[in-house]
Amino acid sequence: MLYHLFDSLQDQYSYLRVFGYISFRLFMGILTSLALGLLIGEPFIAWLRKLQSGASNVREDVPESHLKKSGTPTMGGLMILLCSLSSFFLWGRLDVLTSWTIILTSILFSILGFMDDWSKVKKVKNGGLRSFAKLKLQIAFAVLISSLLFFSGFESSLYLPFFKSAVIPLGWLFIPFGALVIVSASNAVNLTDGLDGLAIGPALVAFTSYIFFSYIAGNIELSSYLQLPYIHHAGELTVFCGTMLGAGLSFLWFNTYPAQVFMGDVGSLAIGAVLGSLALMVKQEILLIVVGGVFVLETLSVVIQVISFRATGKRVFRMAPLHHHFELKGWAEPKVIVRFWIISIVLALVSLASLKLR
Repeated sequence: MLYHLFDSLQDQYSYLRVFGYISFRLFMGILTSLALGLLIGEPFIAWLRKLQSGASNVREDVPESHLKKSGTPTMGGLMILLCSLSSFFLWGRLDVLTSWTIILTSILFSILGFMDDWSKVKKVKNGGLRSFAKLKLQIAFAVLISSLLFFSGFESSLYLPFFKSAVIPLGWLFIPFGALVIVSASNAVNLTDGLDGLAIGPALVAFTSYIFFSYIAGNIELSSYLQLPYIHHAGELTVFCGTMLGAGLSFLWFNTYPAQVFMGDVGSLAIGAVLGSLALMVKQEILLIVVGGVFVLETLSVVIQVISFRATGKRVFRMAPLHHHFELKGWAEPKVIVRFWIISIVLALVSLASLKLR
């Protein structure tokens, strides 16, 4: 909004040109969403607690130690999205495809997550949407987003990291591929959201990584130097990542152990889908597997557990997802959380290093 407000006045007042700089709007976006989250956090949590009075909000398939968290309000992800989108509407450009694609992704998947969370709260017991119904809606939304990109002429090739000229033209296959990336990322973050601060920590690391990816992709000189595809207006995704980083930090203030509020599906489904859409638009889909390595490990642990139990009747892990396995091995919850954060940071550094290893 401020970009458009001052754009026509930049020639007359040179100091207003700062509003056109992505770097300035990035940092202001971070600070705005962070400040907004810290400001509304306490009253927002109080409102959620009142709204959800009587609901357990603790899943049944978790270690018994989690029962003490009963009564903690969920749907805290609403605060992340509210603060992020408010900040982005203030500091981002609203006349480009990249901006509206990421906004649409956030809104659609947050609505889906809200429907699931609200169903659980309303039934008191852990009901929620049926898994298949939720998956169908995820696929529908993801196909819509990837189709929007494809039919708008967006870059549809797949670029492989660590190689200079490894490019796979996808053509119309970009649509199902894009849907797969978005749905997989959405569910991976959702599966990881099981401990206080566990999901938001790696998500913050991922958004920080994609600040670099999107800035480079939107800068023709940097992208050329690093032999990466130049994506028109990808720089606006840098600003959006910044607003998610600030909003996520403010949420972590209240979500850190012991949590005052849970993220809920409204946050985890949307955050994962946003990461998937970011990866598609800046052409770093493969590196999302590295950046989001913790999310991948959590998802794989569930897949392995299910396959093993159905095939042999035996479990590989004491409980899946993976973080519950370590809990049952005797690790304290904060230890599991911080160590998963450390793994996320290391994987992010590896992914950033790959930009030069071509």
